[in-house]
Amino acid sequence: MQAQSVREPSDRAAASPKVIAVTSGKGGVGKTNVVANVAVALSRMGQRVLIFDADLGLGNLDVLFGMVPKFTLEHVLLGQKSLSEVMIEGPCGVRILPTSSGREQLTRLSVEQQLILQTEFDRLEESVDVLLIDTGAGIGGNVLYFATMAREIVVVASPEPTSITDAYAVMKVLSKRHGERRFNLLVNMARGDAEAREVYRKLSLVADRFLDIMITYIGYIPKDDYLPMAVCEQRAVVECFPQTRSSLSFVRLAQTIKEWPSDGGPKGSVQLLWRQMLTGAPVAPPTTPAACERMEG
Repeated sequence: MQAQSVREPSDRAAASPKVIAVTSGKGGVGKTNVVANVAVALSRMGQRVLIFDADLGLGNLDVLFGMVPKFTLEHVLLGQKSLSEVMIEGPCGVRILPTSSGREQLTRLSVEQQLILQTEFDRLEESVDVLLIDTGAGIGGNVLYFATMAREIVVVASPEPTSITDAYAVMKVLSKRHGERRFNLLVNMARGDAEAREVYRKLSLVADRFLDIMITYIGYIPKDDYLPMAVCEQRAVVECFPQTRSSLSFVRLAQTIKEWPSDGGPKGSVQLLWRQMLTGAPVAPPTTPAACERMEG
């Protein structure tokens, strides 16, 4: 697919980036793979994409892309590097902001450091169409924080019963403790649309009964042999096997995300996200594993 410019430069400057958190109730459901492939697909559509690897301490996006970052966000916090020097460029122009430091470190910056960092992120916002936040799995404090700061929350689940239960747990906690009302469900590693929609049906039934939320089904990624092959090659499947079922599904998902509105008020802006990180906005403390949150009110 050839890259296409979908907006005039003046429109790019005026629009705010879409801030999207991609999360999951449990590990092993392919969340980071989803982020990587959607990012590459969006970039091929002419979107300027930045991935914030927010799985603090356990980030592996660089490994998935076969890259070794020399610097991370920690070097910016220490005043050793600028954001532009820390960011690495992945396939198709996708930019990645690697991080290895905990969020607590952000609250110990001097006023001068905060202003410098804020200025850099304000400049960054002007060159980004989509900011994808690859959160950790589960319902720990950092995961919840990044999810609540995003304009859109994509919950990735697989057809496994434990994954469905844990996906519900994430939405339950974000709804009851943080007031989130809208979620997007992506079913990964499904054998077909019928199986994926059954996952959506189960989650919708229990959510309608116990939670005041809206779940939007945004599609599924089929399980095929090309995905693990691409992982072994440390490349996105949409790049090395573009005509496979999984690749075409990622492209459709990217098209859906591309059509989401950019302007949605203060929530989900890059500036608000970073300012609250700097000022130490309250974050829910880590809780018990998501599997302990049973599918009941």
